[in-house]
Amino acid sequence: MKSISKQHIISSLKNRLRIGVATALAMSAIVGGALTAEAQVNAEQCLTIGKNVLSMDDYMLSIQYFNQAIKAKPYLSDPYFFRGLAKLYLEDYKGAEEDCTLAIERNKFKTESYKVRGFARQYLGKDSLAIEDYKIGLESNPQDKYFLFYKAVAETELRRLKDADSTFSTLLRLYPRFDEGIGARGMMRAIAGDTIGALADLDESIRLSPATLNPRLQRAEILSRQKKWSEAIEDMNQAIILKPQETDYYLNRAYLRYNNDDFFGAMADYNYALELQPYNSAALFNRALLRYEVRDLDRAAADFKEVLRLDPDNFHARYNLGLVDLDRAKYREALGQFGEILKKYPRFYPAYYARAEAFQKLGDMRSAIQNANEAETLIKRYVKNPKGYKLDRPTIVAGKTNTSGHLAGADDDESEMEVMERFNQLVTVGASENAQLSYNEKIKGRVQDRDLLVRPEDSFSLTFIAGPLTLQNSSAYFRELDDFNRPGYVNGTLYLGSGDPTPKEESDMTAIFNKATYYQTVIKEGQAQPADYLAAAVALTMLRNYDEALALLDEVIGKDPRFTLAYIARAYARTARASMIPSEAETKSDPLSQQIEARRIQAALADYETALSLNPRLIYARYNQGNIYYNLHDYTSALQCYSEALRLDPEFGQALYNRGLCYLQMGNKRQAFLDLSKAGELGVLASYNLLKRMK
Repeated sequence: MKSISKQHIISSLKNRLRIGVATALAMSAIVGGALTAEAQVNAEQCLTIGKNVLSMDDYMLSIQYFNQAIKAKPYLSDPYFFRGLAKLYLEDYKGAEEDCTLAIERNKFKTESYKVRGFARQYLGKDSLAIEDYKIGLESNPQDKYFLFYKAVAETELRRLKDADSTFSTLLRLYPRFDEGIGARGMMRAIAGDTIGALADLDESIRLSPATLNPRLQRAEILSRQKKWSEAIEDMNQAIILKPQETDYYLNRAYLRYNNDDFFGAMADYNYALELQPYNSAALFNRALLRYEVRDLDRAAADFKEVLRLDPDNFHARYNLGLVDLDRAKYREALGQFGEILKKYPRFYPAYYARAEAFQKLGDMRSAIQNANEAETLIKRYVKNPKGYKLDRPTIVAGKTNTSGHLAGADDDESEMEVMERFNQLVTVGASENAQLSYNEKIKGRVQDRDLLVRPEDSFSLTFIAGPLTLQNSSAYFRELDDFNRPGYVNGTLYLGSGDPTPKEESDMTAIFNKATYYQTVIKEGQAQPADYLAAAVALTMLRNYDEALALLDEVIGKDPRFTLAYIARAYARTARASMIPSEAETKSDPLSQQIEARRIQAALADYETALSLNPRLIYARYNQGNIYYNLHDYTSALQCYSEALRLDPEFGQALYNRGLCYLQMGNKRQAFLDLSKAGELGVLASYNLLKRMK
């Protein structure tokens, strides 16, 4: 089984960090600074509320309060520290590190800041820097349990095993019943090759805390290496009882069951894993291999094809699909699969042998002999000069193919049977620590674990219904909207909100219908002003009557070509109308529909451009243009639009999030990470979920 040491130890450490919150809260009870009474009350009130919200695990909301405290008193340490702590719980480790650094710059004597920063650095792989932070903390408190614990784990990660053993000795001398420390020492001993000592520590950790997950997973890993399948399965059974929604546990238990000759149990685990995560490529790959082994060829082929749909570069799945096609007498399909492999791995000799067999079955003996000879030539060259003429050996990790072309950790003189055995092996995965929210949870808790659809934040549209209170800082306000609402031109207030403006409540739906009917009547009676046309059009757009709304907007713009709100309303209605005609399947086969949709989209872009010519600071028009380009897969143009909006308002959270998606689509993960992290800080809920997926 794949090593799970760091992931599980780190997860454990993060859970233990919660103990430090109460201490930190107590330490920050008094904040200094001589300011006006009003400023002091506002900053301290925001800080106090933020800490209370943080203690209730409402991390997103707490960050917003700490933001306000920082704006009021940017020289205080505590708001940065607690914002960093909230980011840590949201798994934004880079943001946590940066905030704790800012906290330390303002107060270098606050040891909790070093603890949180050290932990964040540890998770980012900066173990040496983390150890330096822990050393500073231990200078102030040499018996702090968690400074010692984290330091020992970081030393283990750096393979400073003597240092780690010394730190563990100090830790367990002071806290002899600290089960997590005992379990972590067990992992360190396993790395050092002391399997007996490792199992003794893990056994003791489980005895002290039977409901603790990590020692069972670590013990299962060691037992699997010893081929003690039944005992390892029992530990995985207990892990699944403790965390029944963790997909990776079922994959690892299936691997153990397979090796224990329990094919039925292994298949059941793969099936259930795919019920939890239908697009888990490792589960699909393993189930396909198992189906292939029991000669369920058609369903094995279907699973391999699904793996390739999710991961087109998975050459292990492609090779095995070729073998399945050979067995299904689909020889030309098999040739296609092997040909794709040889384009990237021209010295992967088994593909030549397989292709020779396919040609032979098709009666093309000349091609069959050529491919068999090519395989023989590759092997002979390798035998004569193993180091100078290495064979291609694609690696496999959790269902994915390594691009290096050589088997990870393989010796050059390993047998060909060993190469093929590894090429067709079942894969295991490190068990992750994903927590699932119940269906009714919204923003509270570990929002990064919510299974959110990755799509851009919605466009802004005019509406008569005030949107719900959100965590996002950007206020949907612009001059023309205020000028329209202030004199009371229409009955009601116009808002600019993001998301589908269609009323969700029956009472709201009735009110909008009544409003649309009223203004339509005013227009028919010939008493209407431009504001009445706009009000009717907005109401009709909210009711998805786009054709009539567009007709009214065309008319009012004809009367008043400088009516900025009308351009915003018409652009949105045109975009929404274009998305309705016709269905996607019909559009692809109907050139006329494609032309109509394209014309409406271009007209919408032009309307937003006109609105921007009337008000160059109308960031929502530029943002909406970005969304149109994003949906057209023109990520370069979308990125330019979002960047322009952010130039005018750097804290426009939705634009940061959408720009992050653009960077992600364009392969710039570093810049995507920075934008998404900042968007999460500004209250865009989906950011932390996506950041976690990126890791």
